[in-house]
Amino acid sequence: MSYIDELAAAIGKEKVLVDPSERFVYGADWSPRTPDEFMPPDVVVLPRTTKDIQRVIKVAYERGVPVTAGGGLTGMLGGAVAIYGGIYIDMTTMNSVVEVDAKNQTVRVQAGATLQEVNDAVHPYDLWLPHQPESKWVSTVGAAIACDNDSTFGVRYGKILSCLLSAEVVTGTGEAIELGHRKAHFTSSGYKLMDLLAGSEGTLGVITEATLKLEPIPATRRVDMLVFPRMGAAVDYLSRLLKAGLCIEAAHINCKRRLKFYTHSYRQKHGKDPDIPAWAEALLAIAFAGDTDVVDSQRGFALKIAKEFEAQLVEEREIVDSWWASKYTLEFEPFKQKWPDSQKEKKFGAADPGVPVGRLEEFYHKFVEVAEKHRLEIIGMNAYLEHPNSIGFSLSCAVYVDYRSADEVQRFREFHDELSKLAVAFEGTMSTFMSDTYQKAPYLGVEHGASLEYMRQVKRLFDPKGILNPGKKFPRQVGK
Repeated sequence: MSYIDELAAAIGKEKVLVDPSERFVYGADWSPRTPDEFMPPDVVVLPRTTKDIQRVIKVAYERGVPVTAGGGLTGMLGGAVAIYGGIYIDMTTMNSVVEVDAKNQTVRVQAGATLQEVNDAVHPYDLWLPHQPESKWVSTVGAAIACDNDSTFGVRYGKILSCLLSAEVVTGTGEAIELGHRKAHFTSSGYKLMDLLAGSEGTLGVITEATLKLEPIPATRRVDMLVFPRMGAAVDYLSRLLKAGLCIEAAHINCKRRLKFYTHSYRQKHGKDPDIPAWAEALLAIAFAGDTDVVDSQRGFALKIAKEFEAQLVEEREIVDSWWASKYTLEFEPFKQKWPDSQKEKKFGAADPGVPVGRLEEFYHKFVEVAEKHRLEIIGMNAYLEHPNSIGFSLSCAVYVDYRSADEVQRFREFHDELSKLAVAFEGTMSTFMSDTYQKAPYLGVEHGASLEYMRQVKRLFDPKGILNPGKKFPRQVGK
């Protein structure tokens, strides 16, 4: 009996897809890759319960078959692509909301639920999950944890670990374990094994359920955009606001080039780019949220001191609203927004390094230099702020990539590698929201040095045969 027959017997034939046309759609994500680089898995399974996943992994463990779990496939570096074939677990069929505990402000969900589905479920209780990436309509809870992706509201609420209280995970032997601290917000008991899941890319286990911390929905939100003559001035301004005690809900620093990508709907309507002063090199979008009086007071103070930092308020609300719609609400006409209309000719490709607070502007110029060196059309840089109530950058250094050109895709990968290593030289990190995938795996030691061996040992503990998402983080032979 083949392992595919064993899967059908274990979880039901109706949950197992083997037709090439059905498997093909799982062969790529949003990462730049040529059409001949699609990598469909050998079989796709559609689980409904944790027990289903346990049965699948036990079959894979006995047979030594690779297992890759994925959600909405919106990753930008191939993290959920089954590069060695084998079994692909489509987690989107596990999207139930298990429990909404309004009194304790928590929700328990299956890992295949999208972040938007979670918010739809808790909205009637006047609660929300503030972990909100742009891809929230398709990004799943499990994928958000496994990639440790960014959020629009990171400067106040942080990344997914700030919301994650507990998670159920199936290891590489098929054992289901609960990691975390249930509904308590923190713990000093034991090792923080749950934290290992953030950015693990499914290499330690398949996340099946999660308990998430919710927040009360703010009564009012005010969003503004200011322009600065340089990026460093925008950083200094934000630092001053935080020093003053302001509670900022969202903050994003864009280079002037990047604004064009985020104002696609404005250009669709008016047939031109927004009118931004020629001297402006940086654009800061900032939001305050809470009770109306508090929001108006904080916003008033922020705008009052803006001139001290050579900032100018963008008065045209349509530009601001266009950016916010693109970034958060995603209210757009089908096929007339940056996704996917702006992707008709070339794909969006990016490196995701992180650098220290004081070196943003210096690194921006290096990004432009490296992109031009590799002859790539620059989209621009967006500096997400992802550390609660302080300045901590997650960078999207974006370029366009013609995915039909093998040469240009290769030049993008060389650009990505060079910029990632450069970030470490800047005393930063190679990845802040895409994780490592197979792209950074060959040179992970550049950042982690001798600690890499300890990571390998953790991998072996959770996945002794190395079957979970092989090739990501480490070469496939690790764990065998």
